[in-house]
Amino acid sequence: MNTRTIFYLLFMLLSSSVQAKTVTENQLPNCPDSPNCVSSQAKDAGHYIAPFKIIGSIDEAWGGLKTALLNQSRTVITHDTVNTLHATETSLVFRFVDDVDAILDAEARLINIRSASRTGYGDFGVNRKRIEMLRLQLQQGHFIE
Repeated sequence: MNTRTIFYLLFMLLSSSVQAKTVTENQLPNCPDSPNCVSSQAKDAGHYIAPFKIIGSIDEAWGGLKTALLNQSRTVITHDTVNTLHATETSLVFRFVDDVDAILDAEARLINIRSASRTGYGDFGVNRKRIEMLRLQLQQGHFIE
């Protein structure tokens, strides 16, 4: 193992665990100060990621998001309503849990999205990559811009 990996593992083990936060009707949980979270409702550039802009059927886009999430390895949808969704993704080796939250804003034709690690400080960009992969899958399905 290289030094960076060892440092990361030690930091993750020594960090306190953060519990999953609840999504309200129109608001995603805020990102913590740590860089292991992205959100389309974040106020700062470091955590901000663009929401998904729906171009077709709102119901099909929402369904497409659920399908794309379920097609990701080790991902489980734990909460699903008409306009909110919560999923968890567990890492392969160390079993770290990340939370993915989404809110459907049908009026604005947007899906606000958030992905955050529960544990540790850094994430090597995993949460941002996860959301961009979802974006690509939804774009390929012609659900979003």
